[in-house]
Amino acid sequence: MSLKIVALILFGLTYILLLSLPKHRAYVALCSAAIFVILGIVPFKEVLSAIDWNVIMMIAGTMGIVSLFTESKMPNLLADMLIEKTATVKWAIIALSLFAGIISAFIDNVATVLMIAPVALTIASKLGISPVSSIIAISIASNLQGAATLVGDTTSILLGGHADMNFMDFFVFHGKMGLFWVVQLGALVSTVILLVVFRKEKQKIHAMERTKVTNYFPSILLVAMVLLLIIASFIPNTPKTINGIICVSLFVVGLIENVIRTKSPDMVTTAFAEIDYFTILLLCGLFVVIGGITNVGVVTDISNLFVRMSGDNLFLIYTLIVWASVLFSAFIDNIPYVATMLPVCGEIAGLMGVSPYILYFGLLVGSTLGGNLTPIGASANITGIGILRKEGYEVSAGQFMKISVPFTLAAVTTGYILVWLLWS
Repeated sequence: MSLKIVALILFGLTYILLLSLPKHRAYVALCSAAIFVILGIVPFKEVLSAIDWNVIMMIAGTMGIVSLFTESKMPNLLADMLIEKTATVKWAIIALSLFAGIISAFIDNVATVLMIAPVALTIASKLGISPVSSIIAISIASNLQGAATLVGDTTSILLGGHADMNFMDFFVFHGKMGLFWVVQLGALVSTVILLVVFRKEKQKIHAMERTKVTNYFPSILLVAMVLLLIIASFIPNTPKTINGIICVSLFVVGLIENVIRTKSPDMVTTAFAEIDYFTILLLCGLFVVIGGITNVGVVTDISNLFVRMSGDNLFLIYTLIVWASVLFSAFIDNIPYVATMLPVCGEIAGLMGVSPYILYFGLLVGSTLGGNLTPIGASANITGIGILRKEGYEVSAGQFMKISVPFTLAAVTTGYILVWLLWS
């Protein structure tokens, strides 16, 4: 049996186990990577180079800074200030969802939901209404904006690492509108959908007591991270891990400041605990596995299959990638899916002699926005439903999808059309 067939069988088994054992995905990926190395599909000396350390450091550093930012309660204060400007429940929900989207473009989607959801719960409690619809709106809005910037979501970080895109490339890329603006137009259209869904929520709302913030340093760190990533975008010949170095360095600065200010190491433990090591280990394993199937030509074979299925038609391939991504991401975690499909998209573009970016961007639009379709399609959605369950509200798939389906289809369709018009 050839190495290619062995690699293909192992890859198939890995994906089946990733889907079947969601709580053990990191261990599945690491065990699969180990088998790839033991069998010589990935030479031992190439293991470290197969892992994108820039991506790993960016994820770890960003999560650490976000934990400090969340602990400072600054997001809660910003949400309180936003609520002061709204008159009815409808506009409060819209304002909170838009605010969740803005925050989520720069920090993790799950962290965003955890920060904004308590505000929606407080409003609902004071008015004696159900918080279900507002929490769903916050969850799907935060997930939508994950593709807007380099640090908005793990999938964006993966794209940036694979396509060598910097922070500013998400705003302006090759002289055209970047993904940020594509996502914003999708958000604008989907917000109109929310206005229709919540048109009957006309209860009056009153301002709540503002959250007190005692430490502004984490907010400065978050702004500094964005600014430094922008500055790094304009400096030529920087190390490939520059973005990761920036994020990790600022996280360390934040920890040092916290220890000096509080004279206690407690926040160091808390901040490190907030880093999603599960996702980091999953990605390390996946990078090795994908490196293995690339080495033996499986990625090329998958790409050839796409080209044959579409009759060498770029529009058909693009359409297939976008809407297949929506479908897959509605039911499976989009991190392993995007990590697998990025090299496939690059290979397809090479076979067809076209720029790969239209396929990369279509992949991100479909997989990131598509996760909103179902309650289990994105971590932010699962988090939102978990918060509601703790409050005694069981959310059915029907309840969730009544809001999420029109929202998602509006956002994806807008992105699908715009990416094609810009990059075809």
